[in-house]
Amino acid sequence: MPSETDPLARFGDVFARAAADAPFDYTAASLATADAAGQPSVRIVLVRSFDEEGFLFYTNYRSRKAADLDVNPRAALCFYWPWIDEQVRIEGTVARAGTALSDSYFAARPRGSQIGAWASEQSQPVEDRSVLERRYLEIERHYDGQPVPRPPHWGGYRLAPATIEFWKAGAYRLHDRWRYTREAGGWRVERLNP
Repeated sequence: MPSETDPLARFGDVFARAAADAPFDYTAASLATADAAGQPSVRIVLVRSFDEEGFLFYTNYRSRKAADLDVNPRAALCFYWPWIDEQVRIEGTVARAGTALSDSYFAARPRGSQIGAWASEQSQPVEDRSVLERRYLEIERHYDGQPVPRPPHWGGYRLAPATIEFWKAGAYRLHDRWRYTREAGGWRVERLNP
């Protein structure tokens, strides 16, 4: 049994190990959502921070993932770091992060990414790339010499975990799996068969 009874502390340890000498962005995770009809959809997001309240990612509120979360505010994240042979799965409910948090994160983004958030009508059809590039240049000119404000249709989401599962590769496919399930007053911890 792991010594940690707090899955967020355990996640912090794994996340720090994944960050060391990471060959690519270790904040990348698969985010699975489902629409009102139950049709699943999965994509990669960057999880920018986490704390006791949950895991934060940012997106366009008009995107497909946002539309899914509007009608079905449950989702799952899956981190996989092959260079340390570990995976973490997180399931829970999702809500929009506060405007102050979204504003703060947006202000810290590179200027080009800020302009891109205005230029992209994420998940919507576009005639060709030149249309997107033209919009980008128009917005870049519009905000020349001034700060780029956060678009009202862009911001953060927080996934509040109900379960967190840790997976570590083992010899002969006898992997180590630990599941933490949130209960009143804390977390229930179970070892799972691989």
